[in-house]
Amino acid sequence: QVHLVESGGGLVQPGGSLRLSCALSGDISSILFWGWYRQAPGKQREWITAMTRAGTITYADSVKGRFTISRDNAGNTVYLQMNSLAPEDTAVYYCNGKPQLGIDYWGQGTQVTVSS
Repeated sequence: QVHLVESGGGLVQPGGSLRLSCALSGDISSILFWGWYRQAPGKQREWITAMTRAGTITYADSVKGRFTISRDNAGNTVYLQMNSLAPEDTAVYYCNGKPQLGIDYWGQGTQVTVSS
């Protein structure tokens, strides 16, 4: 079992930055991919970035060059640094862990609102 707890969301002006954190606990070694998704009102959940255990990283085109995923040295926290935020980035952001076997793990989500 793996537990994910996001934090760091909030209200930010267009052009601003936020850093989201995802605290990890449980059987972290079972996870092959860590990632972030988001879901805007009335839209489907959207994948935005993922990191493999080896450190290979991919980004959706919508966030490439603006968002950065990282993990601390202890491996207990996954971060999402978000720069140059725009109103269309407004969504609930979810941390995700994909194990080798079984269903994905999800956090409870953290709201990010970009508005002036």
